[in-house]
Amino acid sequence: MSTRKPATGRGPADAPAPKHLLSLLPTVGGPAPERADAARNRRKILDAAARIVAEQGPERVTMNQVAHASGIGVGTVYRRFGDVSQLLWALLDDRERQFQEAYMSGPPPLGPGAPAEQRLDAFLDALVDRVVEQREILLAAQTAAPTARYTSGAYLAMHAHVTLLVTQARPAANAPLLAHLLLAPFSPSLMHHLSQEQRLSADELKAGIRQLLSLQQPS
Repeated sequence: MSTRKPATGRGPADAPAPKHLLSLLPTVGGPAPERADAARNRRKILDAAARIVAEQGPERVTMNQVAHASGIGVGTVYRRFGDVSQLLWALLDDRERQFQEAYMSGPPPLGPGAPAEQRLDAFLDALVDRVVEQREILLAAQTAAPTARYTSGAYLAMHAHVTLLVTQARPAANAPLLAHLLLAPFSPSLMHHLSQEQRLSADELKAGIRQLLSLQQPS
């Protein structure tokens, strides 16, 4: 959508967010309050698990491996997360929370302070990176419950955010419908197919999204 001219002056792109849309924005729940040392250990464990997933895939993660990579005792890792499945879900939730914080309150253009169309471009780019990075965990979640994606807190937050941006950029549009359609290409199964089986890079996927959005624009 970056081929369109950004809004100038005070208009829909920088108008206050409609209250009824702001009320729709759910947030991903954070971990329960904990001591500083416990929070540091949790961060080390999740960061170590993220590195292993990125380098070897989620199926290669073991609690012993995470303990060794994080420098945290394996007993502590088990007490904090129970088993590998719970650890991977905690990792997914942690990364989703970071992503949500970035697009809701981070610096522009992803966060507030840029015109709506620029924010939407930045959001879609960031979503490509996130889905490609977490594709195997997201794919496992989709396989386990194919339609649960659309009722999850993460999806509802993204949908409400995109609805808000579309409303600001195109006030006459059916923003909730367009938000679903804009998020549809980010299905974990499609992203896995494109990035793994078709060997498309994140940059190629971002360019493809932009080409798709520009098909009906005047040349």
